[in-house]
Amino acid sequence: MVTLRALALEDAPALARIYSGASIRHTTGKPLTPDQAHEKIRTALARAAETPRAQWSWGIVATGEMIGVISLRRRSPSLGTLSYILREDTWGHGYATQAAQHVVDFAFTTAGLERLEAMHHPDNPASGRVLAKVGFTRTGTSDRCVEDGPAVSYQVYALPLPRAPLPR
Repeated sequence: MVTLRALALEDAPALARIYSGASIRHTTGKPLTPDQAHEKIRTALARAAETPRAQWSWGIVATGEMIGVISLRRRSPSLGTLSYILREDTWGHGYATQAAQHVVDFAFTTAGLERLEAMHHPDNPASGRVLAKVGFTRTGTSDRCVEDGPAVSYQVYALPLPRAPLPR
């Protein structure tokens, strides 16, 4: 069972642990220092206070500890993007799928979005399976530049607001 909760400054050691090892292989590739973890949380807290709100970030909690982070960013009044990262020793237990389902539900109800998008590195097919399990459909690729390397074709997914069936 996964729960989501607001981030707190005390989460910096857990965040630094999440952003390390294999978990960052397909992100920046660089672990977060304790100072960077604190700054990342301070930025999330500042964004939580903005009006109108453009970003939500939650700690993913399972087995009594924060094992990941999931974020929803409003890109336009109707479009949001979903991103998440889990500590590598927690992979394969369905935690990302459960967390993503919570955020999808929030995005289409509380945040009032009509479409979500997400992407993942081509060498991380497990992330694509998470997105498919919560209803996303692969829509193509997007070339992204990485530090000191060639562009990488990320897999792109979309999920429109589920529509109620029309009355017959």
